[in-house]
Amino acid sequence: MSLNLPLRLPPRRARAASRLHLPRPRRADQAASPLTFRDVAANEAAMNQLRALADYLAHPKKYAALGARLPRGVLLYGPPGTGKTLMARALAGEAGVPFFSLSGSDFVEMYVGVGAARVRELFGRAKRAGRCVIFIDEIDAIGKRRDDGSGSDERDRTLNALLSEMSGFQENSGVIVLAATNRADTLDPALTRPGRFDAKIEVGLPDRRQRLDILRLHCRNKPLAESVDLARLAADTVRFSGASLESLVNDAAIRAARRGGHVIEEADLHAAFVAAVAGEDRPVAAAREELAVVALHEAGHAVACHALLPGHRIERLSILPTTGGAAGYNLTIPAERMLPDLNGLSAQIQVLLAGRAAEQLLYSETNLTAGASGDLSQAAELASTMALDLGMVASPALSLRALSRCAGGGSEGAALVKRLLEDCYQAVSVLLRERADQLEALAARLLEAESLTGREVEAFFADWPA
Repeated sequence: MSLNLPLRLPPRRARAASRLHLPRPRRADQAASPLTFRDVAANEAAMNQLRALADYLAHPKKYAALGARLPRGVLLYGPPGTGKTLMARALAGEAGVPFFSLSGSDFVEMYVGVGAARVRELFGRAKRAGRCVIFIDEIDAIGKRRDDGSGSDERDRTLNALLSEMSGFQENSGVIVLAATNRADTLDPALTRPGRFDAKIEVGLPDRRQRLDILRLHCRNKPLAESVDLARLAADTVRFSGASLESLVNDAAIRAARRGGHVIEEADLHAAFVAAVAGEDRPVAAAREELAVVALHEAGHAVACHALLPGHRIERLSILPTTGGAAGYNLTIPAERMLPDLNGLSAQIQVLLAGRAAEQLLYSETNLTAGASGDLSQAAELASTMALDLGMVASPALSLRALSRCAGGGSEGAALVKRLLEDCYQAVSVLLRERADQLEALAARLLEAESLTGREVEAFFADWPA
């Protein structure tokens, strides 16, 4: 239930606010969270740290007897959709304490003093409740670095009120403040120093095993067909967040219901996965001549990927346009690697450029299409990262230093990026020229079928000598 937070202003300002029809602000949600750690999968390292906090909330005297001081504030940071809010609610539910929740944007108002008043009211209610969890989502809305020129007086007042309230906590008071952000690097140092948000917990994207745990969690109350292979789906969903996986499973359930099924089939999950990554297929409206170019373009990507990235797996090859705006696509499951190397990144650039190279090989430069625009942008971005950030360049004199991306690398950096792209384009052009028969055969097969599954692509390459 959403309640209104009473606004404490001096009488004169209160009357002015009334004349301006100042909206009564929303009070922080307070409830006993029904969630516990059993409702959270993955991120074991983060969960272990939260378990320690839950034990502290449940048995504060045990820690006080030993003179231990737990963090006043805990910052949960990581990509969107990784479960930061879910973890905060689970912490309160596990410890059996009240849960106060507000978003950072709830403190932001155009009226002077409103944000600071909401901060004081929130912490006042939490202190009266005793042991509890305060959760502030999107804290970067009020806690951004104040020396970057993007601040405002009202935001500064709100941030100062938050800092003051956190400093006013008594040790072992039983109140823990959790905050979540996707950009921890933008927060003000005063907010992250010891005594404020001095504990930081990374909540990252799940790995393959953790994705399987998340899928099992979200499928526990859904009827699955016996043929469903969640382990394969976990392997396919590289770089999916927990929220993305939940959305995928829900989409599959909707598809099953829409076709009148009683269980979720493998095809429902696969269709939901493809839609999440590439978009929904749309009817073909292009002329056959254009489809032939699209087929050649996508075949170029596939041939280069099969030859240069053996750890990657092609899941689907299609010349069907999608709701995402693509004329066709090569859906590839990348290998999960912690530290990409020079050869692997160069191979990725070659695969991105292979579509344009295939067009140029068979249609010459006079008939190139705009279909490679997205590929060229991605290749240029990856080449810039290699040259300007990672120092991955051919010159021994420059390979041990990274040029400043902030300065754009200057003319020296631009020349390095251009040379890297040209070398990759020439290399993949040679590769496709050597495999021209394979390229044309796959393009013809794709033009006829309009889409090929991963198994069909594997069978095609199995018929060709390595």
